[in-house]
Amino acid sequence: MTDRLSAQLLLAGYAQGIFPMAESRETLELHWFDPPHRGIVPLDKFHISRSLAKEIRREDFTITINRAFRGVVECCANREETWINGALFDLYDELHAAGFAQSVEVWDGPRLTGGLFGITMGGAFCGESMFSARRSGSKIAIAYTVDRLRQAGFVLFDTQYITPHLATLGGIEVTRMEYRTRLAAALYLDAEFTAPQIPTAQLLLQRMTQTS
Repeated sequence: MTDRLSAQLLLAGYAQGIFPMAESRETLELHWFDPPHRGIVPLDKFHISRSLAKEIRREDFTITINRAFRGVVECCANREETWINGALFDLYDELHAAGFAQSVEVWDGPRLTGGLFGITMGGAFCGESMFSARRSGSKIAIAYTVDRLRQAGFVLFDTQYITPHLATLGGIEVTRMEYRTRLAAALYLDAEFTAPQIPTAQLLLQRMTQTS
């Protein structure tokens, strides 16, 4: 437990396979977590359902990268219970400014209606949280994130825990030991999250069909 955590220490914790959370928005302390099982989305096993493919094919949205990082974090924390407190807001802002924290945004015109954010180290993307203010908003964000990770050379999409929502997309649990093995290998890679272009809906679905 700590109420003082630097961005450097946060990255060091992630590199060891642990991550911090607060008990609530109001608490000052942060706790390190190291669960016996970790959630991941295997990048070659991502599943797009027919309904999600239909939503993506409509392409009635715009995808951006790091255009509204703070806005995404705020939307993710805008719920009755959240583990994102003031200290984490500040740390995420600092890591984003340094190039270690990324966001994917889903827009309906000028309105932010879906997205996710996470920490990048080497070839690992440590997903922190996601939100949806439209039908399948978070799932659309995940689909474009998976495509981006594939194109940029990432090998690990960490989701910390598995939810029924993530399981429908191909998310699985692995043991702590297996996760750390995957993480150690990923940290040696050189991947750039912002490098790939944002694909059209048709191209994204084509890629997913070819590799899933």
